[in-house]
Amino acid sequence: MKTCHTNDAPEAIGPYSQAVVTGRWVYTSGQIALDPATGELVEGGFEAQAHRVMDNLRAVLASTGCTFQNVIKANIFVADLANFPVLNKIYGDALGDHRPARSTVEVAALPKGALVEIDLVARIAE
Repeated sequence: MKTCHTNDAPEAIGPYSQAVVTGRWVYTSGQIALDPATGELVEGGFEAQAHRVMDNLRAVLASTGCTFQNVIKANIFVADLANFPVLNKIYGDALGDHRPARSTVEVAALPKGALVEIDLVARIAE
């Protein structure tokens, strides 16, 4: 098992890694909309947060040699399912025609008052 780190995504805010690689499998930790430069939650509401989360995940995947095209499964947690259409647009734009398996769940709360958190499972290409 190898832990991964990039300065292009926020530092972990607890005792965990941005991602772990085991064999050809990549497991990212959940990303919320923290700005990597400041460590603070981005302003601008759900849409701004969803974009930042996707940017953070893109950076974490890149640190493992992957892109969104390598993603097999996504787990998405939102504070309000009313934001589902906006989430689908931003997520769909980021992944293009690639359609991994996905779960989306409304939760009572997320770290730092975030509105969305996403973690991914990806497979490194042969």
